[in-house]
Amino acid sequence: MECYASLAAVPELKGPVHLAVGMFDGVHRGHCEVIGGAVQAARQRGGVAGVLTFAPHPSRVLRPEHPVLQILDAGRKARRIARLGADFLVEEPFTRAFAAEGSEGFLEKLLRAIPQMEAIHVGRNFRFGRNRTGDVAWLVARGRELGLHVFSANAIEADGERISSTRIRRLLTAGKMETANALLGYNYLSDGVVEPGRALGRELGFPTLNLAWEQELRPAFGVYAVRARCVGAKKWLPGVANYGVRPTVEIAEEIPPKLETHLLVPPEEVRAAGLDSGSALEVEWLRFLRPERKFAGVAELREQIAADVAVARFFFAEEKGAADRL
Repeated sequence: MECYASLAAVPELKGPVHLAVGMFDGVHRGHCEVIGGAVQAARQRGGVAGVLTFAPHPSRVLRPEHPVLQILDAGRKARRIARLGADFLVEEPFTRAFAAEGSEGFLEKLLRAIPQMEAIHVGRNFRFGRNRTGDVAWLVARGRELGLHVFSANAIEADGERISSTRIRRLLTAGKMETANALLGYNYLSDGVVEPGRALGRELGFPTLNLAWEQELRPAFGVYAVRARCVGAKKWLPGVANYGVRPTVEIAEEIPPKLETHLLVPPEEVRAAGLDSGSALEVEWLRFLRPERKFAGVAELREQIAADVAVARFFFAEEKGAADRL
């Protein structure tokens, strides 16, 4: 997938272009309906499928005192979009000048940048232009005049409620990881380079792989059942992870959170997987086990980690049993 930093940077494209437009924060199941629709239509027409999104989130420009915290950073969002089959991605800078453009100006800008555009794909609640005055009905009517097809994807519901980024944000910050994953359509994931720690986990008998991972929208601090692997590897290894500020062992009051993962396999299997300091690690978050809290000392912490490991092992045994019954 080709990535462009603005509409002005998009080169001349061959074939009819089907463009999905939206913020697509989280690239959840509802977003997949929009992007997948563009990809499928482009393939049927022998054309090109693109995605237009914006950075930063409009709230950062229009109401910076109350910004919308993003589920995915730009890199992980791009990777999720690429997996859906898009041929190119445009991340248009969102500025006050851009926000001031009317609906007609927005559409004209799209057509100047991508004159080969045959169709626009949006969500049902898509709004655009100055003061969000443009909507799907306006876009359909104007598109008809210009010979431009407009497709509006139906909302996807789960448990009687629309799947939305706002709903998923609430779930993540509450630690409701399994429900969040169901709405995302994939397991929430962290990635980064394993960095050396203080070896406290090893001293306690539970060595960890440590990521100084901090997302704009922080999931609930606490202990999770996870699975991990080297980036690009096929095999996932079960684990238990703590995400937070480690109040039992840290002295400083304000420190960045870390994700510390203990794998539930023998050390030789960890080494065989190539997981060590400096490794590129992926961690999928599967179930919230308990909130992070401060213990009286390392002895009490060790006992709790042992209990967390036992709970995580039971989770994976349950998961395997359910899979075997299918």
